[in-house]
Amino acid sequence: MNGKGVVTTLDSILKWITRLAALNLLWIGYSLIGLLVGGVFPATVAALGLSRKWINGENEVKSWMTFKQIYRQEFKVANLIGWILTLVGLVLYLNYRLIAASEGEIMIIIPFAFYLLLFFYSLIVIWVFPLLAHYQAHWFQHIKNAIIIGLTKLHYTFYCGLLIFTVAYYSLGYPGLIPFFSISVISVGMMWICMRIFWQLDEKMSE
Repeated sequence: MNGKGVVTTLDSILKWITRLAALNLLWIGYSLIGLLVGGVFPATVAALGLSRKWINGENEVKSWMTFKQIYRQEFKVANLIGWILTLVGLVLYLNYRLIAASEGEIMIIIPFAFYLLLFFYSLIVIWVFPLLAHYQAHWFQHIKNAIIIGLTKLHYTFYCGLLIFTVAYYSLGYPGLIPFFSISVISVGMMWICMRIFWQLDEKMSE
């Protein structure tokens, strides 16, 4: 690689580092604007939506304006889906505590049913927000599509889950990453994986 190529590569790396840090700070800022309770979920969709534009080659978009637009546009639906999933997650956690406290006094089918529900819940959590960032549809349709895509593209679901786990693991080990890179790396990585599926679906729908 010649000197010009090295400079170009370094410039590209620095641009992405700056983008990721800015995206992470935007997510934190807009989550706080919504007092966390109403801000985390639309901020997450906005982070995924901005990541989607970068992955699609829209490199000249204004990050703050784009983030703000998506945040406002998806505020209601993102919170609706997010809080439904939060409440379901709470119910699943309480059921887990009951199963763990039963000390083998329940039928084996109950833990089996619980872990099956947990599996479907995980599919929805992984896929529903990227779907919301890419497609316009009713919120319940997003949930159904999340299950369908999650089941039919299990290897991609695994990649997304592995990405989230890996970033969370290193973020807990190096907390200094959290304010600048943790959420943004997950957002860009998730959309990079998910767009491989969405491009295929879009191509089929256009035929």
